Amino acid sequence: MDKLKVVFHIDEMTKWKLTLGNVSNLLAALEDQSITIEVVANAEAVLAYVNKPNNAENLDKMDTLIQRKVLFVACNNALIAFQIDPISLFTKIQIVKAGVEELVIRQHEGYAYIKP
Repeated sequence: MDKLKVVFHIDEMTKWKLTLGNVSNLLAALEDQSITIEVVANAEAVLAYVNKPNNAENLDKMDTLIQRKVLFVACNNALIAFQIDPISLFTKIQIVKAGVEELVIRQHEGYAYIKP
């Protein structure tokens, strides 16, 4: 079977627990298969990437998933809109110019799109 590719889209802070759970469950279900997973956060969801104590639980879960090769991406437009300095982000977060552009590119590349 070809390598599976999935992009998760999150734009609400209240959806982080569900999204991280979905990613973990997908990895567990497909543990014997090759899979690429990317999580794209835009709008208010980028606030969860800020390295501060009230984000610690989610950042710990993200770090565990990053160790399993999951890529976490922040929309730069959202960072600007929420006046978030990229220096304040969890160090393993990648920044893209526009979250919606990243989603379009990944879908064009054959990634399955999931928005919990």
